[in-house]
Formats: sequence, C-alpha cells, structure tokens
Amino acid sequence: MGAVPYPEAVVLQEELVARRRAGEIADTLLLLEHPHVITLGSGGNPAHVLLDEGERKRRRIDLYRASRGGDVTYHGPGQLVAYPILDLKPDRKDLHRYLRDLEEALVRTAAAFGVNAHVRPGLTGVWTGRGKLAAIGVRVSSGWITSHGVALNVSTDASYFGAIIPCGIPDAVAVSLETELGREVTMESVQIAFAEEFAAVFGRRLRWT
Repeated sequence: MGAVPYPEAVVLQEELVARRRAGEIADTLLLLEHPHVITLGSGGNPAHVLLDEGERKRRRIDLYRASRGGDVTYHGPGQLVAYPILDLKPDRKDLHRYLRDLEEALVRTAAAFGVNAHVRPGLTGVWTGRGKLAAIGVRVSSGWITSHGVALNVSTDASYFGAIIPCGIPDAVAVSLETELGREVTMESVQIAFAEEFAAVFGRRLRWT
C-alpha cells in the first residue's frame, strides 16, 4: 500500500475487521509503511517516550495511543509494517500460538535474505546477535479477528529509535536487514518474502491485490 499515515491505517483495519467478522472478505494481509510515528500500546508506559512534544514536532514524529498490546514502538520509512486481518476460528484460538507464528514468519523472512534471526525467551519479537530486528503488537477482537501486527526493519534509520525505549527494554538496540547484510534490500522483495512465509506458516494461499 506504500506509505499510509497511522490514523488512516487504524480506520482501515477497523473496517476490515468488521467485514471479516461478517464474512464479507477473506483473510487479508496489509503490507505498508508509516511516516514517522511513535505508538503506545494499551499497556504502554508514557515514560518510555523520550522526546517531549516540542522535539517530536521538530523532528516530525507523531504520537498515538494504539489499541494493540505491547509497550512503545516506532514506525517509519524503510520499515515493513504488516497488519493481518485473520479469523483465527476454529482451530487457532490461542493468542500465544498466534504470536509465536508471527515470530516464525519473521524469522523465515530474515533467513530468506541470509540473516540469522531468532526469538528471545520471555520477550516478543525477533532478534539477531546484534539487536532487535522486528517488533510485534497485536489485537484480537471479539470473534477472534486479528488486527495490528508486525514491524520489520528493512532499511530503517535506527537513530529514530533513540526517541523511545523500544518495547520498554532499556538495552534494546534496533538493527535492520540492511545493517545486518551490509547492502541494500528493496522493500518490495521483503514484502513478497514476508507474504510468502506468512502464508506458509498460517496455511493460506496468496492472492495479490
């Protein structure tokens, strides 16, 4: 979808969740980027946002409270944001399994580019030996319909993560596919790889629109 402002993406997800619940659409995976924005999850600590309003305005970073789980995160250009609108019924009604499946899709995507990524016990997200590669924050609404999702750093400017304590982890260092590989990676190639790995993990067949 290209670059989509965060509030517009939230409205779109709400519409698609309602349509998925009503059976009007199939499971849908939104692939996009956001302009610079910090989002606070439902349990997010405002103290983990390190820039005041004036500094955020100067750097053109918006701030929104999100209806997803998790703490604080940053989205911006060069980061693949994927929002699955899935009906987890009847056989995947398990939030922990859903999070682990998202992590698996991200690990497989990194592997497709030759990056060795992994999960860390007790933490949600995907890491490399040098830092955090991807964040996860989801919402599962009534009827077991999912929204929100994952953010995978492709060519993200890591300096923007200095505006927050990522996911409330003080020593978290953000890395990207490009910093891990030492070369450029196109967003389109990562979108395709993630969609394919996501479909494989969730047992879905892709139809691009």
